[in-house]
This record gives sequence, C-alpha cells and structure tokens, in this order.
Amino acid sequence: MSEDADKESKTEDASEKKISEAVEKGNVPFSREAPLFASLVGILVCLSFFAGPQTSLLTEGLARFVDDPAGYPIATGEDATALLWSALEMAGRFLLPIVVVLMLAGLVASLFQNTPRLVLERIRPQWSRLSPASGWSRIFGTPGYVEFGKSLFKFVVISVVCVALLYSEQANVMNAIFTDPLMLPSVVLNLATRLISAVCVATIVLVAVDLVWTRVHWRTELRMTKQEVKEEYKQAEGDPLVKARLRSLALERARRRMMNAVPGASLVIANPTHYAIALRYDRTKGGAPLVIAKGLDLIALKIREIAERHGVPVIEDRQLARALYDAVEVDQWIPPDFYRPVANILFYLYSRGKDGNLKQ
Repeated sequence: MSEDADKESKTEDASEKKISEAVEKGNVPFSREAPLFASLVGILVCLSFFAGPQTSLLTEGLARFVDDPAGYPIATGEDATALLWSALEMAGRFLLPIVVVLMLAGLVASLFQNTPRLVLERIRPQWSRLSPASGWSRIFGTPGYVEFGKSLFKFVVISVVCVALLYSEQANVMNAIFTDPLMLPSVVLNLATRLISAVCVATIVLVAVDLVWTRVHWRTELRMTKQEVKEEYKQAEGDPLVKARLRSLALERARRRMMNAVPGASLVIANPTHYAIALRYDRTKGGAPLVIAKGLDLIALKIREIAERHGVPVIEDRQLARALYDAVEVDQWIPPDFYRPVANILFYLYSRGKDGNLKQ
C-alpha cells in the first residue's frame, strides 16, 4: 500500500539531472523484444543468402561420409583426429556466417536503443536481486504482467503461424518423403525461410509496442515527487531562504558602505523626498563626478540627513535627480549627457562658497 501511495505521489516529470544520473548508473530503457526480432531477421538473412550454398557444400561433404565410409581410414589416432578436424571444418564453414550475422544483428539492436557505455554498477552484486520479496514484486508487478502478456502473445502468434504454414505445405511435406534425400535440405530450407518470414511479420507490431512501452515505463519509474523536485532545486541552485538571507546581508553591507561615503560627497542632488544622489568631484584630479550613493524614499531621506549633518550641499532638482537615479549606478561616473547640468550646479556652489541647502 505504501509503495502504491509513493508511486501516486510521483507526479512530476524527471529532471535532466535525475535522467543523467540514471543513465550513468546503467538504468536505461531497453526492449528485450528488439534483439529477439533482430535475431529473427538475422536468421532470415542467413537462410536467404548463406544457408543455400553452405547447405549444399555441407550435404556434399556428409554424402561422401555416408557413400564411402571406407575412404576415411581410422586405423590410428592421427586418422581419427584428421577425420574429426575435417568434420569440424565443414561445420565451421556452415555456422560461421550465421554466427557473424546474428552477432551483428544483436549489436545493431542494442545500438539502436541506447549508446553503449561501460557501467560497473550493473555488475556490482546487490542483495536486493536475491531478495524473495523483490523477486515476488517483479514477477507479480506491472513489469511481470507485461512480460507474461508478451510471452503469451508470442506463443499464440508463433503457434498460429506454424500451424497455418504447415497446413498449407502439408502436400509438399508429404511428397518430400518420397523424393531424393539430397533434395530434403532445400525443402526444409524453403519451409524454414517462409516460417521465419511469417513470424517476423507477425511480431513486428509487438516489437514496436514494446519499444514505446519500455520508454514510457522508464520515464514513469523516474518520476519525482514535488518534494524531490524542491530538494534537487535546492542542491542545484541553493536554498532560496539562505540565498535571500545572503542577498539581504549583501544589500545591507552595500547600503552601510554607501551611507558611510555620503559625508565625503561634494553635493547631493535630491527630489525633495523621493530621490537623492550623492556626487563626489575633485577639481584637482579632473574627470567626471562620481556617484557614491543614491536611494529612494527612506534611503533618500537618510542620505539627505547625513549630508545636512556633515555640511554637504543639498540641491533640489526634481528632473535631474530622477534622471540621474535611472541612468547611473553607485561607484560609476555620470554619463556625458549630465556633464552640463551638473557642471552648472558645481559652478554655482563654488561661486557661493559651498553654502549648503541651496535651492536651484
């Protein structure tokens, strides 16, 4: 019951991080029907292109054994060994193309589904694989029912195909009893080719459905709960509460440093209560005035308060204060567009001997 509830709580799609971790551990979608289908296709290719000539050669070689057994002396151990190697050579010539084609078919089926990778995690001993409870859940769980359904489908389909084909070839099979024994391999080859072809056509739908199902089931098994998504986000991006706290501390330190710089300002341009920008200008060094502090509302009032307490001139210019606030950040030089209006204010202040609280 708890396992079903846990699956029901997994309502979120798997993240890229979880998918990559699963792939690294070897947990990838894999259809068992695809390699089986590839093997059937490989057998069909062998029967169509290799089995005919190879069967003829094998039949001729075996016929020599049967027709002239006296031509192969086995008086000594060396004779028996030579005879055995000759039989193995004929069998090898017959089986080698089939083995190569089946190997290639299996590799193609595996490469088609997933990129090959070496995963030691898959061969590491795990006690859960020996657990009767885990085995019971695999057998009687959803994957077990699906595997049983596929096996039943294959059994029914192959049985129907074999019965139908043998029934249609009943006359040819009966006639083969009375034909030359050397013709039997070709009859069997033709029948096997037709049988494998029919089975491939009948199971191709099963293979396509299984490929889709394995990927859907794999994605479903990797689904995450909302809490897992939150925890992963915290690990990747950091705890939002901690980040907010750190951001608040950084802003507080920057604001404190900014306020400590206000007493050294040359002037403060303010919009009576909403905006305040503190500028520092050194005539001996030249250059543009530097913004050392700026703020809105309460911070603007605090900047004005500190400036007035330390005798820093406060100039009220609504438009200039607002434009400067939007155009420049703290510890930056004012843009060239503001050179003229700020220069006029500085000229006015220096001509008046830097009397504070002057209004333009």
